[in-house]
Amino acid sequence: MPDISTLAVFAAASLVLTATPGPDMLLIASRSVSQGRAAGFLTYAGIAAGTYCHALAAALGLSQLFVTVPVAYEIVRWAGCAYLLYLAYKTIRSDASSASPLSTLKRLSNRRIFGEGLMTNLLNPKMALFVLALFPQFVDPKSGSMGAQMLLLATVLNGIGLLVNGSVILVGSHLRARLSGFRRFPKLPQYLLATVFTALACRLALGARN
Repeated sequence: MPDISTLAVFAAASLVLTATPGPDMLLIASRSVSQGRAAGFLTYAGIAAGTYCHALAAALGLSQLFVTVPVAYEIVRWAGCAYLLYLAYKTIRSDASSASPLSTLKRLSNRRIFGEGLMTNLLNPKMALFVLALFPQFVDPKSGSMGAQMLLLATVLNGIGLLVNGSVILVGSHLRARLSGFRRFPKLPQYLLATVFTALACRLALGARN
């Protein structure tokens, strides 16, 4: 297993990375504003589960596929774009009451919210390349199982991410309470969330590979 000093350096790097606003933070914030604190934490749980999957893929060498076979990267990238646009469409088409600040979130199951966070993370090939680039720098083949070390690093990253994004979720849920006064615009949170999904799709489609 990595020693304490190695984990400390990795934790510091993880703090800088997770505190920098990015797609995951934007998605978590919009979920918290549109559907509440529980939805925000469930979205983060899905994203964290995706991080574990990417870590395992890197340990097994699957993430290297994106480096050696560019077409695999493109397939996942465009699948991710299509999925995000599908989520935007479903959000706009859903009943306004399901996204209203006054809703009880009964219309969206916990499984769906978790699954959307998970799939958004899994279908982001840049996340796979990020894990492939960063994690091996803190792994020592002589220190035990590569898979176990990768999962430990993913746990550190997710733990710090929970602290950072937990603050974002609390702020988002506070804003949601403020939005409850906008009764004239019941679909405002819905449009916000759909805009976020669309923006993430555009970012994935137009962004450079590296």
